[in-house]
Amino acid sequence: MLYVVKYTGPFGYLKPWTAVRDGETYSQQFLTPSVIEGMRQKLGVMEILRHRLSYDFLDMQQEVVHARAWKRGRPRNTGVLTRGILINPVLRLAFAHLTEAQHAARQHLCLCRNEDLVFPEAEINQLNEDEFNQLDGFELRFEPEHAAAFPVGYNRFENGQLMRGWLQVGGRPVRLAGR
Repeated sequence: MLYVVKYTGPFGYLKPWTAVRDGETYSQQFLTPSVIEGMRQKLGVMEILRHRLSYDFLDMQQEVVHARAWKRGRPRNTGVLTRGILINPVLRLAFAHLTEAQHAARQHLCLCRNEDLVFPEAEINQLNEDEFNQLDGFELRFEPEHAAAFPVGYNRFENGQLMRGWLQVGGRPVRLAGR
């Protein structure tokens, strides 16, 4: 049995590992293992078993970024990236124990930056694995040996180790897709 906490907010910005080429990869749609690990640490729980992320639509916005290198007396090079903002994101986190779900349900989460908060709903749902699989949303399954696995970045919590996973899509993950 899974204990599921639902988080919602008006918008959410996810900084994907493929930020430079996100227009080609659409990596905004999934959470990497290191993002989930960061959430686990912030919530202070033993394990997040599963997750699902859905949203109404992506609002594409441009952001000016600065090069890392800095030379004395010269301005840093800049570039413009187009990134998607998740409008009305819904994040569901599944836990093995009710006590961990209750602990998580008393806290907010940041999807990426401090201004992008999602807040828990009071109700904790108890679902079996099949019911969870029917929930709307994208879920990157952290099974690197799966036949459909692909590289999804480098884990900042594991000395930059390559992360692999496969994308499981449930229900209707993008609610207002025709917008």
